[in-house]
Amino acid sequence: MSNPFPHFIIIDDSQLDCFIGEKIIQNTGTFSSVKSYTQAAEAYEIIKNSDPSPAEAITIIVLDIQMPVMNGFQFVENFELLPENIRANYAIFMFSSSINENDKNRLENHPCIRKFYGKPISKEIVAKIVDSL
Repeated sequence: MSNPFPHFIIIDDSQLDCFIGEKIIQNTGTFSSVKSYTQAAEAYEIIKNSDPSPAEAITIIVLDIQMPVMNGFQFVENFELLPENIRANYAIFMFSSSINENDKNRLENHPCIRKFYGKPISKEIVAKIVDSL
């Protein structure tokens, strides 16, 4: 693999959380690229239309749960319908500032969600995510 560092996509309706997340990921030095989207539907369309061939580096999706229009769980439900050769290029990590028991139980129904973290994202969390790949 020529570039072992993963790509990152941040999906969060808060522009401030996207900006902070990008800066924290960039400061780790363990990334190939970082893009952020304030609309989950927009990010989904880009992923859906992405090249299905195996990527040289996996793309980590940092996904907020609470968002208008398409929330994190709706994004995951749509993502799970994509062909396996596209899904294989991505790893989803859910983030939220608050988590209720119902959301925790819903996480178990979606094996594509690697792990849940409370906000805010930190250098330590990014390191754990990268190390878990």
